[in-house]
Amino acid sequence: MDSAIVCLTSDWLLTYRRLELLNGTATSTVLGMDLVKHEGGCHCGAVRFEVWSSSDLHVFHCNCSICTKKQNHHFIVPKTSFKLLQGSDNLTTYTFNTHVAKHTFCKTCGVQSFYTPRSNPDGYGVAPHCLDPGTVRSVTVENFCGEQWDESMRAHKSIRDMSKPADNTHPEHHQ
Repeated sequence: MDSAIVCLTSDWLLTYRRLELLNGTATSTVLGMDLVKHEGGCHCGAVRFEVWSSSDLHVFHCNCSICTKKQNHHFIVPKTSFKLLQGSDNLTTYTFNTHVAKHTFCKTCGVQSFYTPRSNPDGYGVAPHCLDPGTVRSVTVENFCGEQWDESMRAHKSIRDMSKPADNTHPEHHQ
């Protein structure tokens, strides 16, 4: 398995809608411990969400069969750090194999802006390219060998912990 790589090249930024915080005009609330309220949604705008996470995202690039087809890149957060703002009636879900992962997408435009990952059924995988601009400072991409899912899960030291709430991950802890 490849180690994590930081991807801040101009090509990567063009491909993923320039997610860096460039001009200091972040529209989110910055919380303690570098937590930020990110907002985002699907292409047509029917589905909108907010998620509390670091402004420095740790994104997984998986090569399992479905992630390869969808070009899925995601960062993982606890369920308590995610809130669907609108569009629950416009979501549909696809499952296969173990049916643990819930691949949720917009019925209108087909975009999957978040889903429930098999590795973390107690959390959400959020697509960084579906976040509104202005709240992400950097993105670190880690390759995950989904083709050898069981072996990769045993080898990975912290992926299961990413959906576990820490004291600083829930927005109510900062009010």
